[in-house]
Amino acid sequence: MALVSLQDVCLAFGGAPLLDHATMQIERGERICLLGRNGCGKTTLLKLIHGDLLPDQGAVARSPGLTSARLDQEIPSDIAGTVLEVVTSGLGARGQLLADYRRTGAMLAESGGTDPQWLARLDRLSQALDVDRGWEIHRRVEDIVARLGLPADHAFASLSTGQRRRTLLARALVAEPDVLLLDEPTNHLDIDSIAWLEDFLTTTRSTVILVTHDRALVRKVADRIIELDRGRLIDGRCGYDTFLERKEQEMAAERERDGRLDRRLAIEEAWLRRGVKARRTRDEGRVKALLRMRQQRLARREQAGRLNLTIQSGGRTGTLVMEAERIAFSFGERPVVTDFSCQVLRGDRVGIVGANGCGKTTLLRLLLGELQPQRGQVRLGTNLEVIYFDQLRQQLDEEKSVFDNVADGNDTVLVGSRRQHVIGYLQKFLFPPERAQVKVRVLSGGERCRLLLAKLLIHPANVLVLDEPTNDLDLETLEFLEEQLADFPGTLLLVSHDRTFLNNLVTSVLAFEAPGTVSETIGGVDDWLRQRQREKEVRETRPAAPPLVRRRAPRHRLGFNEERELAGLPERIEGLENEKAQVMASLADPDFYRTAGSDIGRVNAWLMELEEALTRLYERWQELEEIKSGGAAGAG
Repeated sequence: MALVSLQDVCLAFGGAPLLDHATMQIERGERICLLGRNGCGKTTLLKLIHGDLLPDQGAVARSPGLTSARLDQEIPSDIAGTVLEVVTSGLGARGQLLADYRRTGAMLAESGGTDPQWLARLDRLSQALDVDRGWEIHRRVEDIVARLGLPADHAFASLSTGQRRRTLLARALVAEPDVLLLDEPTNHLDIDSIAWLEDFLTTTRSTVILVTHDRALVRKVADRIIELDRGRLIDGRCGYDTFLERKEQEMAAERERDGRLDRRLAIEEAWLRRGVKARRTRDEGRVKALLRMRQQRLARREQAGRLNLTIQSGGRTGTLVMEAERIAFSFGERPVVTDFSCQVLRGDRVGIVGANGCGKTTLLRLLLGELQPQRGQVRLGTNLEVIYFDQLRQQLDEEKSVFDNVADGNDTVLVGSRRQHVIGYLQKFLFPPERAQVKVRVLSGGERCRLLLAKLLIHPANVLVLDEPTNDLDLETLEFLEEQLADFPGTLLLVSHDRTFLNNLVTSVLAFEAPGTVSETIGGVDDWLRQRQREKEVRETRPAAPPLVRRRAPRHRLGFNEERELAGLPERIEGLENEKAQVMASLADPDFYRTAGSDIGRVNAWLMELEEALTRLYERWQELEEIKSGGAAGAG
């Protein structure tokens, strides 16, 4: 029996139906990704499945006793309590018990740990937790809160927007419902958190239905794709890439069917205009067929328009775009960068990654000269024309209309060498004329993103600095933006947690590895992740150095095997040095970067392994030589 069943469901909010006689079934254990353009009704469908909405027509049947949890894009305004209290509120009575236990523990600690009232209460709660998997649930809550980097005892109201979203995600995950409904769960998550979420969703017992623009997440998690397109549900019981192939074939067939109908309709309309001999039965049948074709054409819902942005290239910059030399910056005692140096040259495409709050935006502002480093210096190149897309969309005036944010008091905008009316220009960014006069404060996240692009891309640029441009974009719009950025001939600095987006666009990655520490990797984000994994494996397999205070007793002679080892070390070192020289020569050759592709990261990782191996061999050579020389001195 299906967990949830939609039968002939219709729903509209005054305009075209969001759901038009939609039918689907959701089975236990499925992992479904729901695709569709912004505003097509994906969130509405999640609300119907969850039971928050009723259809205008048709039925939504849920199996008896079904539990579901939903993460919405919007943050409710009526949530109070600490992070832990909000997270455990998704567990009902057991969640209340966990919250009481933590509060009581805190009160006991404040009283010095000896108050008999609090001790007795804590004991009663502890016994209650022994029943009904209480401690197991407690561990799950603490693990999820820690994995999402949440401050458990902080008030929910004091958190940033990103932290609030992660708290609500944690609340949905800990509940382990029969059906888990997630609307853009990766927004405000860093790459490590997204990787953990992928593993969680592939192993959870819950049926998962998610809306996301993260293509890597879809490929890893989803075993069924459902697209909501013009009120219809297109069901693909397959992975993402297979679904895309089938969709392209179906769209081609649809275009062919519509073309045949339009051509036939044009012929019949021309015939009708020439006049009809109404008494002839054959002609009367032809008129009726024409009327049916007209109805078919009127009933057709055209596909929504496609974003039509163009990035205007500015003049040519100098070879050097920006250079940081041993810069340092901190907020109080929290370091952002410490002794950081880098060079960005014309045409470089640099991705910046790291945990939320680590300082990615601050690093951008330092490199752009908007912030002065507390130590070191930043040098900017010549003839820079910079477009900066900020993560918080603060370049938009919330109280102005869409039209006024772009027009600045004019009716037209200059795009390249041509003047365009603002209304026509906005339509390229999917704002219909009636939407041009609404205030920015009522726009959705995706609309704000498109509006900021419209505002910024009026101006030519040779340096694009984009801070989280993919949040809230649907997949089709995101892929089109990606295509335009790939063709942009200038320099690109890109902050994003979207791994596919980064891999397709950047040629190097700056990664915040620890507070104040930024590493640089040639290649995409996958190259950085592989290199980081190799370094972790090397650290885990390398034997720990003996404590400095415990010196080994001096040895006075080498054994037979050590004599042979020492004799062979110069040849081994020479071989590795030659190999290292060849690798460095490849990396110094500009042609290598044009042809190596994904091998760049592998070659850099191999160079690092060679250097580590050489360091170990030199240390071993020195150790054996010291033993040998000590033995010779003793013999003398």
